[in-house]
Amino acid sequence: MEWTMTANAPGQACLMQGNEAIVRGAVEAGINFAASYPGSPSSQVLGMLGKIAGERNFYAEWSTNEVCALEACVGASLAGARALCIVKQNGLLCTADSLHCGAQHGVKGGLVIVTSDDPSAHSSTNEFDSRWQAESASVALLEPTTMQETKDIVPYAFELSERTGQMVIVRLTTRVCHGRGVVKLGDLPEKPHPIQRVREWDRLVCVSYLHTPMLERLEALRSEFENCEYNHYSGPESAQKLIVAGGTGRLYAQEAMVRLGVEDRAGLLTLGTLWPLPEDYIMSYLRPAKEVLILEEVDPFLEEHLEALAGKHRLSIAFRGRDDGALPKIGELDPDNVSAAIAAFTGAALPEKKTASTLALPEREMTFCAGCPHRATFHILKRVLRQEKNPGVVIGDIGCYIMSGQFAGQYAFQACNCMGSGINLAEALGQLTRYGLDQKVVTVCGDSTFFHTIMPGVVNAVYHRANMLLMVLDNSATAMTGFQPHPGTGLTAMGTPAEPMNIQGILEAMGCKVEVADPFDVKETEKTVKRLLQEDGMNVLIMRQPCATLTAKKQKKPVRVWVDQDACLGEGCGCDKYCSRVWGCPGNTWDFKNGKAQIDPVTCVGCGVCAKFCPSGAIHVEGGEEA
Repeated sequence: MEWTMTANAPGQACLMQGNEAIVRGAVEAGINFAASYPGSPSSQVLGMLGKIAGERNFYAEWSTNEVCALEACVGASLAGARALCIVKQNGLLCTADSLHCGAQHGVKGGLVIVTSDDPSAHSSTNEFDSRWQAESASVALLEPTTMQETKDIVPYAFELSERTGQMVIVRLTTRVCHGRGVVKLGDLPEKPHPIQRVREWDRLVCVSYLHTPMLERLEALRSEFENCEYNHYSGPESAQKLIVAGGTGRLYAQEAMVRLGVEDRAGLLTLGTLWPLPEDYIMSYLRPAKEVLILEEVDPFLEEHLEALAGKHRLSIAFRGRDDGALPKIGELDPDNVSAAIAAFTGAALPEKKTASTLALPEREMTFCAGCPHRATFHILKRVLRQEKNPGVVIGDIGCYIMSGQFAGQYAFQACNCMGSGINLAEALGQLTRYGLDQKVVTVCGDSTFFHTIMPGVVNAVYHRANMLLMVLDNSATAMTGFQPHPGTGLTAMGTPAEPMNIQGILEAMGCKVEVADPFDVKETEKTVKRLLQEDGMNVLIMRQPCATLTAKKQKKPVRVWVDQDACLGEGCGCDKYCSRVWGCPGNTWDFKNGKAQIDPVTCVGCGVCAKFCPSGAIHVEGGEEA
């Protein structure tokens, strides 16, 4: 795929994923600078850019967080560079201060923000809608639908940004990021966009009197969008029934209208320029309409703004969509709910749906991978807290370990807000231990999250002497999003070695009392956790054990974990099938035929922790040697 990203083969047709189309579009635009913090569904974009940055002579980095990424892009823009910032919906919210200030002072070189929203929260804790941020900050918002549009819209966004002196947001959703389609390659520039010396009177300074020029730039964008090629209409002239779609809604609508045979009953207006809305263009289709169905992900953004337009022009139109119940208020669009909405809207008969099977699919809750050190960490933590006089409070954060609020971590969490918030929630509870709260307070974060947003909270907790325990789950990877490097791993996005930041040293420099433990050393770590919970003040325990997926690749000799079923007491054991019922590792299963525990050799990665819990000593570990 790297060849496709850098091939100078104009007109060549290639099968591309949406994230790959973004990369190719950025290369065709001649970008100079790219920055991101990993977040699904767009994590692959910066990863691919990092691999080809040397060949194409631009810079790419995994920034410590999204704020660092966007502000670095603003800095690059000051030198006339074309800068690409990639975030997901949560990350765009993180950048709110920088985004709004940047919109007010404008940009010099083109600055494009690619934000990937996750309707139905496939890889998120929420399905926030990024479109409101574009409206709030008064910046342009584009939304492609096909893979070809996704590639082509990136160079257009850079040109638009430079013409208007304003940053531009390109919004994708999960189905576009991970979908595939045919893309025709464009020309590659001989070299990246030229950068310029920063002159004495070049200014990107956010001051209040720039608010008026910002609004003037917005109006210039509105005029630009009146004739933008990314807006489309198909269907009868002066249609009284109008379907308005954004993003993937267009593809679902086209398919449904053909299946239902209603292409002549309703018009289909697709909007690729979602903010500012091209009012005159839209009104040319709204005026003859009596009913309008709006297909969009996820909030009723277009619905509310089109209703406002109709009200402004005193039109009597019945609007249907997310807000009125024609479509579900939450979750992503799909062929079924769009077909049902269009059938009801046009009066067409919905084809009979054939049921593939009447059998209910088995429910399977998310869980940690086999051999994940987090499983052992939360097992230890729950054991220790159960020994306290009063149950302790555990505050979570964002990472793989968010699953510890479920069965995977024995329902350890009481709260989890947003990324980096755990330390601050716990700090408040830690202060309340002086005022009658008689519970131990624990919060956890991962190593990548530590660098992302935890450090200011640590300073706050240490300075104010909160009584709490911070457990840093150091698995040497940003595992949740695909093992992207972070400042503690010693590698950059471009593959260059770097001096890794020492988490323990940073914490000690902040004034923390820090200890390190191995979650796989269950007995000793349990003693350490119990002792630290009895000590006043802000204590830190780094739980250091690499991600099982990483360690499995480094094993010279395979580790075999197996059950001696002659020693296993089965149903008669006092553990009540703890290894398979509670421990929850995918490698620990139950042999129903023999009524004994067993290990799945395909799934097991050989961590051997389960052997330490078996009261009858029936689980054995053999072999293994790290490279």
